[in-house]
Amino acid sequence: MLWIKALHIVLVVSWFAGLFYLPRIFVNLAMVPQAGAERDRLLRMAAKLYRFVTPIGLLALASGLWLWLVAGIGRGQGWMHAKLVVVALLIAYHIACGRILASFERNGMTRSHVWFRWFNEVPVLLLVAAVILVVVKPF
Repeated sequence: MLWIKALHIVLVVSWFAGLFYLPRIFVNLAMVPQAGAERDRLLRMAAKLYRFVTPIGLLALASGLWLWLVAGIGRGQGWMHAKLVVVALLIAYHIACGRILASFERNGMTRSHVWFRWFNEVPVLLLVAAVILVVVKPF
């Protein structure tokens, strides 16, 4: 079980790295002209990063489900229910990033770089919540 826990932590850290960096690319995309080499480079970076972190996120979810359902960690405890809400929000955020990327690729994104700077803070808040729930287990 400790190997699965270690793998889960590595996968979650890797998934979050992508969720931290992808919106930073969106900030830069929102600041460049609708056409040009810089935009194309940023779009390629964002697409490759999204394709890279998606399976990592799925593996993080699978290992977390194994720890919960098979190993019984957190089963029936309030902190785990709250953490599952945080995980659901992370999944929604990940999907939203994919939709935003698709919008940028279609030249249909109208949000400003300032909006993306705020959007970029969401995974930080979710990470803080998840760590507190797992470590402190407040309920």
